[in-house]
Amino acid sequence: MESIDDSQNNLQLTVQTPGIRNNHDSAVPSRLERLLRERELRKSSRSQANEGIRDGYRDSDVFGNVTELCLSDGDKRTQEGLVIEGLAAAVLSNGFERQDGRSQKQRLLVVANRLPVSAVRKGEDSWTLEVSVGGLVSALLGVNEFEARWIGWAGVDVTDEIGQRSLTDALAEKMCIPVFLDQEIVHSYYNGYCNNILWPLFHYLPLPQEDRLATTRSFQSQFAAYKEANQMFADVVNEHYQEGDIVWCHDYHLMFLPKCLKEHNSEMKVGWFLHTPFPSSEIHRTLPSRSELLRAVLAADLVGFHTYDYARHFVSACTRILGLEGTPEGVEDQGKLTRVAAFPIGIDSDRFVRALELPAVKCLIEELQERFAGRKVMLGVDRLDMIKGIPQKILAFEKFLEENPDWHDKVVLLQIAVPTRTDVPEYQKLTCQVHEIVGRINGRFGTLTAVPIHHLDRSLDFPALCALYAVTDVALVTSLRDGMNLVSYEFVACQESKKGVLILSEFAGAAQSLGAGAILVNPWNITELASSIGYALTMSAHEREKRHEHNFLHVTTHTSQEWAETFVSELNDTVVEAQLRTRHIPPQFPSEEAIDRYLQSNNRLLILGFNATLTEPVDAQGRRIDQLKEMELKLHPDLKEPLRKLCSDPKTTIVVLSGSGRNVLDENFGEYRMWLAAEHGMFLRQTEGNWMTTMPENLSMDWVDSVKHVFEYFTERTPRSHFELRETSLVWNYKYTDVEFGKLQSKDLLQHLRTGPISNASLEVVPGSRSVEVRVVGVTKGAAIDRILGEIVHNNVLKTPIDYVLCIGHFQAKDEDIYKFFEPEPNHGQAPTTRTKAASHLNRTTPNHSASKSSGHRTASYKVGQQASTLEKKAVSKDNKNFWSMLRDRMTVHEGSSVLDLKADNYFSCAVGRSCSEARYLLGSSADVVSLLKGLAYK
Repeated sequence: MESIDDSQNNLQLTVQTPGIRNNHDSAVPSRLERLLRERELRKSSRSQANEGIRDGYRDSDVFGNVTELCLSDGDKRTQEGLVIEGLAAAVLSNGFERQDGRSQKQRLLVVANRLPVSAVRKGEDSWTLEVSVGGLVSALLGVNEFEARWIGWAGVDVTDEIGQRSLTDALAEKMCIPVFLDQEIVHSYYNGYCNNILWPLFHYLPLPQEDRLATTRSFQSQFAAYKEANQMFADVVNEHYQEGDIVWCHDYHLMFLPKCLKEHNSEMKVGWFLHTPFPSSEIHRTLPSRSELLRAVLAADLVGFHTYDYARHFVSACTRILGLEGTPEGVEDQGKLTRVAAFPIGIDSDRFVRALELPAVKCLIEELQERFAGRKVMLGVDRLDMIKGIPQKILAFEKFLEENPDWHDKVVLLQIAVPTRTDVPEYQKLTCQVHEIVGRINGRFGTLTAVPIHHLDRSLDFPALCALYAVTDVALVTSLRDGMNLVSYEFVACQESKKGVLILSEFAGAAQSLGAGAILVNPWNITELASSIGYALTMSAHEREKRHEHNFLHVTTHTSQEWAETFVSELNDTVVEAQLRTRHIPPQFPSEEAIDRYLQSNNRLLILGFNATLTEPVDAQGRRIDQLKEMELKLHPDLKEPLRKLCSDPKTTIVVLSGSGRNVLDENFGEYRMWLAAEHGMFLRQTEGNWMTTMPENLSMDWVDSVKHVFEYFTERTPRSHFELRETSLVWNYKYTDVEFGKLQSKDLLQHLRTGPISNASLEVVPGSRSVEVRVVGVTKGAAIDRILGEIVHNNVLKTPIDYVLCIGHFQAKDEDIYKFFEPEPNHGQAPTTRTKAASHLNRTTPNHSASKSSGHRTASYKVGQQASTLEKKAVSKDNKNFWSMLRDRMTVHEGSSVLDLKADNYFSCAVGRSCSEARYLLGSSADVVSLLKGLAYK
């Protein structure tokens, strides 16, 4: 992870990334400044903008058509799943158009599994729609600068064309767009993969294991249905998408949707928000489809969670399972940053506060106060679900009554348990368990006139729920695992007069927001929970008021509207920032142009890296990495014939330039006619000849043993790390270790090196992405290329200058000076100037990623002169005297000619698998290199 200073720098619009030059105006406001400015503008305009939309809706019908707490039977969503239960009729029906008919607001496409309406068919072409009111509905009420449309499944199976067309027309009036899923898809995708696999796993419940083989087959078929359903959602979005729209995907049902959308249109603004917990990486890695789901979500521009813990778990899963780089801003993959952040949702607190003033609610409050006069009221409102901790809550209440007999007739627990999935055996068993505990407690502590627990297996309408919140003294939220749990927010919103106490599970997402004002408990600790009940019931009025003020302020300021506005604003800004980042990312390699210019040239030089460029791909089979296969570097099998053909072309010279040792290069390329440069060019040879060294005669290698001892020590302490002892350098690699532990160990290793073995030596430490290399100062691939050119001239009679250069590799930033070496200098109409030496690449023009081609026909020339650098003078051939002297004596190119006569259009530098690079272009992987070299060889 980056330091605090680094994370602060990352907030700046001018992102300082290695290998990327930032030339835009430093006066451009930073990302944080833009977000703060937008926030102030929203605050100043919200009250005026909200009046016209919200007042008409609430004055006509505060509660909407469906006001019950419960979800439909069989719906396996958590309490915060109510967030995506409905879209307000006012928001859905407003036109958002000017009088001239043109839209004046940016469109927001909200994509969720279910539409905010329930459709009932009345005839062949007639439908009745019932609008639901939920958390996201209220959230969209505050986002008045957007024109909201909802895309989702209507909850009915419509197979005939007439029915689909008529339902589409009916939903269009509510600004809804249906996705038609057949029963088989719904069964496998929704009831199967979503509710039986993803939902339990995200709530830390293990995967089913009744029949392993059957379960495996079920996983595969359900996951296939899941991807198919997500693609069906994507097809509908693509059909209705207009340029500039924002697409906001919701929940675990649609984890594959961002990928499907981005594959169709990479410019689409896509955000994804999860309304459940995201488990730790150790839990998520048990999912067979773990990698595919993570990569699909990472296609989004912005990924949101309720709490920082969930966001941290997601980033950790991406680093540990996918091997990607986690940053304070999110997850980075080959230069593409997916922002990951926490956006705690709220409620429409005004709706609850105003409801308490309604005559019907006041009447219910009076009835409840009279009914429970003289007794403290404790309240639990939950779905009857394994994660809600209802048995733990009731058992803790039983323990409290055991330990406090004076409270037997002074307190009552009202437990509202909304039935869900009554056809599932596990839920039937839970229902029986709860009923048994309640019956035992009531039989033990109850009397003829009163019982300590009132248990209701049903939902309450909105007025009754608000009245119940208002008369409650202590609210109990004992979730074993909950994404947010908005019941705690609703209770606080209704407690302005009572100022009751909230006992809140630390495993609920709301604990991150309301923890200061609530009593946090571990619901698994029955003794602690019972003690907390006693503390809450006897709390002083002053403390209750202080706790309530803190929570009430948070609930009324961090509303659902604020949540939605913040997410959409962050998404818009994330896209802007991504565009600024991509300005400095090189474009994709123009293969056709490179091949055409290759065929038109007369003398070509191909400089190729080896590792991750020409190597054989490793089939990880869903695992993060296969260490043994990847450690053994092998030439890609599909490159053998293309390389042989290219090497046989007399117009083409190939150089493989690698940090690997001589033995590795000999083993892979010994059969080809080419040049090999091992250990960053410290050893050279033509495959027909012998190895020669370019090391200075007086170069001391006394430092090797001391550095080796340090590397050995850290290798022993870091599982799955290893070090490679080369002839001129040492490399410690921790690519295969635990990500976080490897970073800590590398920092410790660097400190040991800098204060010990290399403190007074002419050595250089080169940190890689997950490696540390120690080499002699000045050893880089760019510094080696001039010596390689000298040897090519010395051993090959060049009748024409090199007029085409292709340089491809997966090089470290330290070695990317090789890309600059060949960047031509424009002559600007003047005769080419003679350089003092081929190695001189100072004061060269910086490659322009966005316009790598020169205008006109500017050329640049490089000459081998009469002088050589100090290192070059000391470089001695294995069997010959100083080869630079021989070069001057035996060079047969006529005087005044150039080793290089390279036009800008004939130079192609390309980084493989690295977006942050000094190269002109990019290629994704070694597979792309295979395709390119095949094109060069066979066209």
